[in-house]
Amino acid sequence: MYKERVSRLAGAVVWANTPVGDGRVLPDGCMDLLWHEGRLLVAGPDTRAYVTEGAQGAWVGLRFYPGTAPALLGVPAYALLDQRVELSDLWPAADVRRLRDRTGRAGDPAVALEEIALERALPYDPSLRRLVEALDAGRPVAAVADELGLGARQLHRRSRAAFGYGPKTLARVLRMQRALALARAGVPLAETAVRAGYADQPHLSRDVRELAGLPLGGLLGG
Repeated sequence: MYKERVSRLAGAVVWANTPVGDGRVLPDGCMDLLWHEGRLLVAGPDTRAYVTEGAQGAWVGLRFYPGTAPALLGVPAYALLDQRVELSDLWPAADVRRLRDRTGRAGDPAVALEEIALERALPYDPSLRRLVEALDAGRPVAAVADELGLGARQLHRRSRAAFGYGPKTLARVLRMQRALALARAGVPLAETAVRAGYADQPHLSRDVRELAGLPLGGLLGG
């Protein structure tokens, strides 16, 4: 059973899930701090669906707004691309043991994860938020780069550090999430494709299959 709520950390979401069987996590431009079976882990940015392969037990996570996690974690996002790693791989082991004990003793691990993030959070570059918002609105990458006063190479370099990949991949991931939200709300697929920014419905279907690893119908059915 999955549930989520808005976090006290700006832009973040707290979630909890107890999966039954395999699960599928779709690319969304975000990174997560995770608590599972006494472990603290980090989920890096995904370029394809991540299959949980029946990891049993309760999971609790703090999902960061796109681009905000690398400063807190102290590593560029591309170093964690398509990976799940122990937090102790990124931070000193003694610090992580202390945080792990603190989270384990907490009545609500989600609150402990929030507190860890709030204590270590750094100011977020407003230009990165503008980039995410513009791409999520379907603006062309070149136009957004001009609006931000950045060259193509500079934008790509900053995007890799913040999101794990370039702005075109981020735009593609955000477009898929827009399309899925529309389709799940009952919008016909042909209209969904147009409103989300695809050339047509076959383009939508191909893109979803490549990013999610399932055909669109199977994904919506799930």
